[in-house]
Amino acid sequence: MRRPLYLVTGLLSVALGTIGAFLPLLPTVPFMILAAFCFARSSPALERRLLDHRHFGPHIRRWREKGAISRRGKKAALAAFAFSIVLALLFSPFPWFLVPVAAALIGGTWIWTRPEA
Repeated sequence: MRRPLYLVTGLLSVALGTIGAFLPLLPTVPFMILAAFCFARSSPALERRLLDHRHFGPHIRRWREKGAISRRGKKAALAAFAFSIVLALLFSPFPWFLVPVAAALIGGTWIWTRPEA
């Protein structure tokens, strides 16, 4: 029962990561890392395709080996957080605009403290 669940979750993660490549507020690489995790437990062939991918493969391998995020990836994530905060400040009433601010502060701090490869 677990294998099909991992496969579906992996496929969903790839779909969300693909959408995230075109939408600035949705991250791409974290979804691909999740997909690789799920495919490792459900489909070694799909996992291999992700690890061999020229764009996502190095990020996934770096994360698996060292828990590392590239400096460029960190900057992109923080820029997306900043954009989300601006949108929340413009379009959300008090106190709801504080939710993305808190998420950005927590998530951004965690991302920035990851090692770089």
